[in-house]
Amino acid sequence: MSALPPDPTSLDALRVRRHELARRVATLTFDLGGLTYEMATRDHYRLDVLARRAAELQEADAELGEVERLLAAAEEGIHGQCRSCGAVHSRGATYCWRCGHSLLREETPSVLRPS
Repeated sequence: MSALPPDPTSLDALRVRRHELARRVATLTFDLGGLTYEMATRDHYRLDVLARRAAELQEADAELGEVERLLAAAEEGIHGQCRSCGAVHSRGATYCWRCGHSLLREETPSVLRPS
């Protein structure tokens, strides 16, 4: 199983990883089908080879499912990103969970601003 991106809190990194995994799963599926077809045409099945390839496909598919679950959960509750480190945060958060930076913008009311 390959590792998640270095910064799994970044939605962009997760989207890139999802795209990579989806392509990998499609390729592995195609290859497994082709391999099975070739074995069938020769009437010589190597179950150990098929099982290894199927396990590799299953592993990639499981990782893709996990990345998709992370993205779905994150996108449902995201309100914004930290201006300091870029980590996503939910609505109502006042401090970044990752770096501790304040998420609130400090504004001075217009009546208190110097002219």
